[in-house]
Amino acid sequence: MANESHSKSWSGPIVTGILVAAALGLAVYVVHRVDQAPRTDDAYAYADTVNVAPEVNGRIVDLRVTDNQAVHQGDVLFRLDPRPFQQALAKAKASLVTLDQEIVLTQRTVNAQKFAADAAASSVARAKALAGQATDTRERMEPLLPEGFVAAEQLDQARTAERSAQVQLETARIDAQRAEAGISGVDALVAKREVIKAEIAMAELDLEYATVKAPCDGRVVDLKVSAGQYAAAGHPVFTLVNTGRWYVVANFRETELAHIRPGRAAQVYLLSNPGQRYQGEVESVGYGVFPDDGGVDTGGLPHVPRSINWVRVHQRFPVRILIPQPDLAEFRLGASAVATITGPEARTK
Repeated sequence: MANESHSKSWSGPIVTGILVAAALGLAVYVVHRVDQAPRTDDAYAYADTVNVAPEVNGRIVDLRVTDNQAVHQGDVLFRLDPRPFQQALAKAKASLVTLDQEIVLTQRTVNAQKFAADAAASSVARAKALAGQATDTRERMEPLLPEGFVAAEQLDQARTAERSAQVQLETARIDAQRAEAGISGVDALVAKREVIKAEIAMAELDLEYATVKAPCDGRVVDLKVSAGQYAAAGHPVFTLVNTGRWYVVANFRETELAHIRPGRAAQVYLLSNPGQRYQGEVESVGYGVFPDDGGVDTGGLPHVPRSINWVRVHQRFPVRILIPQPDLAEFRLGASAVATITGPEARTK
């Protein structure tokens, strides 16, 4: 009996010790597991979006989509009234044809001006020859006057003829310069032709922009217009969710970021279907967030709000997790999700 009492007195502390050790071991395991495999239910499904806006102004005459409709890359979403752009293109092409005809006519005029300049140059050569001949005649007659071989009247006539020839030569030179300066050329018109060709290219581009197509596979959301609505260039008509690339944005506490880095494997599920697990890969870790209760710079001095709440709340940073094989029927933009970092290396490759 004494031995039984002695054994019972020892069995109680031993069991208690075993339980305490097990609890401590379990706590250590849980802490290690939480550190190595962070988990958060502050997550949501995310996909890139495109604000679908026309490149030109116009009235929608053909709306091909409805709200929440799935579309494929290259599908026509809507068309603007093409008539203003067609008319602008026709006008630019007509201007080019008119200019080409003007270039042909101007070139003929230029050729005529060149012929006139050549004729004026010939007149200068002829007047120069006549002036030279008159000078030679006067120079031959002057020595003969003292000998009586020529009369004074004849010498006066030779001198008059020389002066007349010089005047005619000077007149011919002025006419030649005027004819040379009158040659206009077609360089300016040819340069204008390049401008009109650019206008044609722009008109063709505007006409192409009148038909708006889907830039990627996606789903139409926030559609609030109908045919007949005037669409302004650069102003979104609706939003297109890019369904070809899905993410889960998970907000982890800053104390968990040391164990999260790009390339790590992750597992996520959506609250709409908790039984379906999706494998993912950490693509990026958020580098900055705006602190809700941080200080601001006031008058050159930092202002830190006073608070009696001594509980320190950890900041959360967004971690983007790429989901290579999402179920497009389940994934919706903003859907609630739960994310767990499962391993050191991605399993989705």
